[in-house]
Amino acid sequence: MDGNDKTIEDWRRRIDAIDRKLVELLNERAGCAMAIGELKRVLGTPVYQPEREQEILANVERMNGGPLEDTAIRRLFERVIDEARSLERAAVRKQAAPESSGAPAKDTKPGR
Repeated sequence: MDGNDKTIEDWRRRIDAIDRKLVELLNERAGCAMAIGELKRVLGTPVYQPEREQEILANVERMNGGPLEDTAIRRLFERVIDEARSLERAAVRKQAAPESSGAPAKDTKPGR
């Protein structure tokens, strides 16, 4: 069955399978972000690192072969990065809590 012979339900099943893989990969990436947050706490590194975020965005735009436009890929990854930063921040706070002096985790992003 080529693409022209597939029904809407066939395509939806394919999308559901891709979504399962995306969720798995996003959670794997989130686990990496949490580990990075723990390392940042130990090293005293700020959670927000705009240079690294720009590097990630440039990388995913460079990898993009379409059909999504680069701006769409950028918006999607900006959201992924924002969620990862939240996980890093939580890891820093969680790990710092028992020995915390009450000072907030280093994070210079406005509104964070």
